[in-house]
Amino acid sequence: MKQWFFRQGAAMKIMKWMRRDAAAVWIFLAPSAAGFALFYLIPFMMGVFYSFVDSPVDLHFAGLENYRELLASGSFRKAAFNTFYFSAFSVPLILALSLGLALLLNSKLYFRKWLRTAYVLPLVVPVASIVLVWQILFDWNGSVNAWLSGLGVDRMDWMNSEVARYVIMVVYLWKNIGYNVILFLAGLQQIPKDYYETAYVEGAGRLRQFSGITLVYLTPTMFFVVILSIMNSFKVFRETYLIAGDYPHDSIYMMQHYMNNMFTSLDIQKLTAAANLMVGCILLIVMGLFAVERRYRQFME
Repeated sequence: MKQWFFRQGAAMKIMKWMRRDAAAVWIFLAPSAAGFALFYLIPFMMGVFYSFVDSPVDLHFAGLENYRELLASGSFRKAAFNTFYFSAFSVPLILALSLGLALLLNSKLYFRKWLRTAYVLPLVVPVASIVLVWQILFDWNGSVNAWLSGLGVDRMDWMNSEVARYVIMVVYLWKNIGYNVILFLAGLQQIPKDYYETAYVEGAGRLRQFSGITLVYLTPTMFFVVILSIMNSFKVFRETYLIAGDYPHDSIYMMQHYMNNMFTSLDIQKLTAAANLMVGCILLIVMGLFAVERRYRQFME
């Protein structure tokens, strides 16, 4: 009987302690939760609401009419195609390059520390400075055309042709590859060296070690890097806008260009509808990546 009362008393003390702890946690989380709701959640819910009305002033329910008009718009389809084309090509490319550079920097390289610093520098350079450099490089009278002329090659209007898409890809790679390299380096350094030594003793070559050890243990890091790279590919509008302006060449007219132009013309319904479709597509991509990563883990186990 005494033991039962003792256990009950201990359980009550634990419950009181947990309640006190939970209250403290909620007190500390309240400012962040309030800020998130005020600046993100509430505006997003308002955007969803505005996408179903005919005007932000009259607020007459229009159903899916805004979405139908959006999908029928040629400029929207062009912006959506360019955005997903850019992501589909640039994300695998930055993934392969950053992993290769991380493997190189993880080896015993003489200038390893200096190279790490060089890859981090684009992260801290202001965007305006970056844009100025790339404008100098790819302008009609820029450095690249000067070098081509010196080699006897005709000048090229880089930002007013289909090549503009690949110029923006190069800017995206240069700006974001450093952070990915840091993440991959951190993941590589967490892999025990004993695994490679054991695999070498058992006769596994470099390719087998890479596929059976490196890629397996880098799966969580790679998953995070893929999601981060996709997000950054959707945010390339800033550099594109500063380099090419409101209405760039058709090949680099992105979703953010379309939404920015809708905001300028105060077409809030189409702006919010486009934003909602973009959020929905990103959610589908991320959920698909989660499913692939879960199945890969189950397969490896």
